[in-house]
Order: sequence, then structure tokens, then C-alpha cells
Amino acid sequence: MESTSKKTTAATQPAIPPATSILNEDWTVVVLGLAIIGLSLTGLVIAAPAFGWKDSSDLAGTVFSAKNLVAIAAQFAFTYVVALAGAWLTGRSVRATALGFPVIFGLTVLALILAGNKTLKDLNLEAVIFSLMIGLAIGNTLRLPDWLRASLATELFVKIGLVLLGTTVIFGDILKAGSLGLIQALVVVLSVWYVAYWISKRLKIDDEMTMMLASAVSICGVSAAIATAGAIHGDSKKLSYVISLVLITAIPMMLLMPYAAQSMGLTPEVTGAWLGGTIDTTGAVVASGSLAGEAALKISTIVKFSQNVLLGLAAFAISVYWTYSGKDGVQAEKPTLGVIWERFPKFILGFLGASLLFSFALSAETIDTVKGSLKSLQGLWFALAFVSIGLETRFADLFNADNRRPLYAFLLAQGFNIVITLVVAYFLFQ
Repeated sequence: MESTSKKTTAATQPAIPPATSILNEDWTVVVLGLAIIGLSLTGLVIAAPAFGWKDSSDLAGTVFSAKNLVAIAAQFAFTYVVALAGAWLTGRSVRATALGFPVIFGLTVLALILAGNKTLKDLNLEAVIFSLMIGLAIGNTLRLPDWLRASLATELFVKIGLVLLGTTVIFGDILKAGSLGLIQALVVVLSVWYVAYWISKRLKIDDEMTMMLASAVSICGVSAAIATAGAIHGDSKKLSYVISLVLITAIPMMLLMPYAAQSMGLTPEVTGAWLGGTIDTTGAVVASGSLAGEAALKISTIVKFSQNVLLGLAAFAISVYWTYSGKDGVQAEKPTLGVIWERFPKFILGFLGASLLFSFALSAETIDTVKGSLKSLQGLWFALAFVSIGLETRFADLFNADNRRPLYAFLLAQGFNIVITLVVAYFLFQ
């Protein structure tokens, strides 16, 4: 991965020098993410726009209706203010953000519209795929102006989305699966993570890519890769590559595994536990569980939630390991608790805080009022981040010959994941 080992190049350095930051990026994300949640709970609920359509008349009458355009404009205004606040707090150029964010948002809306097409939606192609593809297409064919490059706050967008993701990780839902779902999640995550790590090191893959790849294949795909990259300050190009692997491999697994389960005569419970513990994106898990039946869908979703809740703990453990092993410029001689706290990814606190709030402190009626809006905003921030990743990623870096080793490592680890999860699911849920 020599070609992607450098964090920045002359072409990616912003021409506009940053101002003095008020908060570091992680604390900024915690403040902004919890502020979004707080505003929603106090009544500022941003309606979720509709992006689903099946033909041109439906597109004009639904997506481009006056009411829906107002909803899109409201989301733009809200996220625009948040992005400007993030730029100001972190010392990034507010001027560049003011100019560049509308462009990023426009490309993101285009991706959401493409993903909303019924034909494509039936194939379970998620919006993040189109976000990444659009960003890559533009970033590799056009020379981006300096002000647009300076506005690509990928990590800020991603981490805000992760804090909002906490509102969907409800501990009560996980407990509905009982101890079996949690046991499977622990066994699968730990075993698959270790095997993926071992394979990657045997193939001489660099440490950053190894950590992101192992987390993605073992925990919850895209979100785990993003959280790990944040915990270790990983290279966004390597993150983009891992995300691409997750999304591409999820499609055939989603379509083929339900039929494989049927051919093996697995019960709906075992099938659901197998799907939920193996497939790396929540959307693909839901789609695959739906193909296997209602009972399998329920178990697959709960098992996936069980793995998702380990995200914060895993990112914390990875950040501690990264510190103690002397990575990322930190001395390896047993750093103090203060150093560990300094390196700890603070956005995890926002994620866990949101999860605890929505799990134990809020009524069902309150959650029902805001969950649609927050879910839409969460997806929007992720889509904004993937457009940004695509814009700053070059194909020459992403698909060179050296990247074959991470591909082989991912496929081998995913193969082990499929087998070990099936074995664990069979013994726990049979």
C-alpha cells in the first residue's frame, strides 16, 4: 500500500490556511451531534424528504414536488449551518465551506435520487454506493478548485453520522434476542477480527489498512471501518478502499446466502442469526432476511444490532492498542492514562450517549416523533462523507497492484466469517 501510505499530497493540501481551532474535531463532533439530537427533542424536527420513485412521472410528482423540495431545502439549510459551525470550531476555512458545501450537498442529493429508483432499490444498492461513485467520477476526471478541496471535511461528516447512529442502537431491541444474540456477537466479532488481523499481517498489509479491514469484516462493515479510521486517524484513501470492498461483497452475499440456507435445511432462527452475523451492512442484512422470511428477518436484525452495539467498545479498544503499540507518533513506553485519554476518539462518547439516551431515558412516543428525522439526517451525513471521500480519492491510488493483498485478505477473512458464524449460529439457535 505504498501509494496510499501518505496522508496528504501537494494536490490535496488546502490552499486556504486553517484558522485557530476552538475545539478538536472529535469534541466538535460530540457537540454538534448532540446538538442536532437536542434540537430535535426540543421540537426542531427536520422532515425527511422522499427520494423513492419508479418512473419519470413519479419522480416529478414525488421527489420534485413543491413539498418535497421544501423538505430538501430545509435539510440543506440545517446541515449547512452545522457544517459552517464545524468549520469554525475546528479552525477550517469557513469561506471554503460556505462555497464548497452546497456543491457537496447537491452531488449527495443526486446520489440519493439515483438510489431511490425502484429498480435500483430492489437490487439493494445503497445510497453510499452512488455517493462514492459520483465523487470518484468527478474527482478523477476534473481538477477540483482549491476552495472545494478545502471544504471536504470527510471525517467531520462521518463522525456526526456516527453520533446520530447511536440513536438507532437500542439496547432493549438487542436484549429481545436474549443472551444468545450477544454471545454470538462476541464470539464472532472476536474470532473473525483476530483471523482477519492475522491474515493481513501474513500478507504484509500495513497497520492502518489491517485495523480498518479487520474491524469492517468482523463488526458491522462500513460503520466499523469509519469508527476505526477515526480512532487511529487513518488514511481516507484506505478507508475508501475498505468501504468499497464491504459494499461490493455484500451484494452477492445478500442474494445467495438465503438460498444457501434453504438448501442446507437451516431453521429460520439459524438462518437469521447466520445472515445477521455475516453480512456487513444493515441494509443488506434486512434485504437478505426478507428473502429468508419474517422469522429470519427478525433474528437477523437483532443479531446485527448486537454486533453494532460493540462498535464503541471496539473503537475504544483499538485506540488503546494504537496508543500502547507506539502507532501514530505516540511513544510506545507505557503511556499514562492521560495520554490514552488524549488519544481516545471522543466521538464514541457521543455515540454511546445517544444510544443510552434513546435506550433508557426517552419515551416511545418521543422516539417515534424524532426517529425518522434523525435517521434521515444520519444517512445524509454519511452520504455527504462518501461524496467527499470520492472527490479526494484517485483511482491510481485505489486500484493499483499493491491493493490486491487487502482484497485477498478481505475475501479470506470473509470466508472464515461465513463458516464460523454458521457454526456458532447452528449451536446457539438450533
